[in-house]
Amino acid sequence: MNILQSSDSRMKAIKENSLLSFNSAAKFPLDFIEFDVQVTKDDCPVIFHDDVILSEENGTIFEKRVTELCLAEFLCYGPQKEAGKEGKCLYRKTKDGKFEKWNVETDDSLCTLQEAFQKVEPSLGFNIELKFDDYKVYQSDHLTHILQVILQVVFEFARYRPIIFSTFQPDAAQLVRKLQNNYPVFFLTEGGTETYYDVRRNSLEEAMKVCLEGGLQGIVSEIKGVFKDPGAVPKIKDSNLSLLTYGKLNNVPEAVYVQYLMGIDGVIVDFVEEISRTVDDMIKPDEASGGKESESNSKLQFSQKELSFLLKLIPELIQQH
Repeated sequence: MNILQSSDSRMKAIKENSLLSFNSAAKFPLDFIEFDVQVTKDDCPVIFHDDVILSEENGTIFEKRVTELCLAEFLCYGPQKEAGKEGKCLYRKTKDGKFEKWNVETDDSLCTLQEAFQKVEPSLGFNIELKFDDYKVYQSDHLTHILQVILQVVFEFARYRPIIFSTFQPDAAQLVRKLQNNYPVFFLTEGGTETYYDVRRNSLEEAMKVCLEGGLQGIVSEIKGVFKDPGAVPKIKDSNLSLLTYGKLNNVPEAVYVQYLMGIDGVIVDFVEEISRTVDDMIKPDEASGGKESESNSKLQFSQKELSFLLKLIPELIQQH
């Protein structure tokens, strides 16, 4: 099972989606880091998790869309690379609707996609999430332009770095596959845990259709969607699609272990070191019994009855997270 670093490091001490966070993650045994890419209005791909930037001016919080900023405006937020220069303070919105300063123990500047290729450990793979507005209708030519701007940077600077593209936008997922065939494309879905006007986003079954119609390589689902519909897993695997998951439950080692038993290909987690170590202890063979895991104990031989029993424990985990 592959373990990928999530872009959402809000509970971590290092600023998420930054060069510092990426290179810190590279020290752990993981295959990919995941981050969100958006394109500024002057056609520069930048890395930022949220749709909007929140900042304060004269006691008032202002909200600006990343895609409505030029690169120079985007980079003026947060810590600055130039010594002695002070950037605009970034804010975040809490779950209860309040605004608070985006404070972390170790801060870092905002960055572009090109900088990530040039300054992050080259052996570390990039899972590039193509970020779009959930409620905006995109015309095909506009989508094509955005994707071509991103692909231009990837083709010029990726070199031998492993790359995965992923997106919640079904048209963008299929289009980026048409525009290139060097790198795999995954369709992101909440697996039915949220409902959208575009029905293609509302279930694992619809996600399968998007992938098969567009020649995509697989699905990245919110793990709660998979646990609520475990019967979809063998259907996805039988369709020769890979299946990865994300979500807060992936920070629970037992939930990750159940996914290993189910045959899920990879998990995106926040706490790479802790989850990697704990899950490795769960799945590695008992050295005292001969070193190699017997075929009868492999996940492929794990009985449906035992798996069903484990899945009954999942609702309790979901309530706790």
